[in-house]
Amino acid sequence: MEQFTIQAEAASRCGGTRPSAIIGVVASGNLEILLERIEGTGCAIEVATSATGFRPIWEAVIADFVQRTSPGGLRISINDGGARPDTVSLRLMQGVRLISEVP
Repeated sequence: MEQFTIQAEAASRCGGTRPSAIIGVVASGNLEILLERIEGTGCAIEVATSATGFRPIWEAVIADFVQRTSPGGLRISINDGGARPDTVSLRLMQGVRLISEVP
């Protein structure tokens, strides 16, 4: 099990009014992502993964995600069960879309 946090500065805060959102299910080859609002334009991504030694890939996927979506003001917790990078990217995008909705 590997755990680490990646801090990123986004161009702007994530829109919407939901205080939190959850997307995905931890199961074989998938992951669960919890998004919570925090102050400022920073973004903290906490990763807990069963696949060790892949931090550089996580950093690349997260850097691309931050550039595409500007998820400022979010703390994102990822519980990974061995998801592929494209699945991680998809779930992150789905999570930002969900938390950006106005309930």
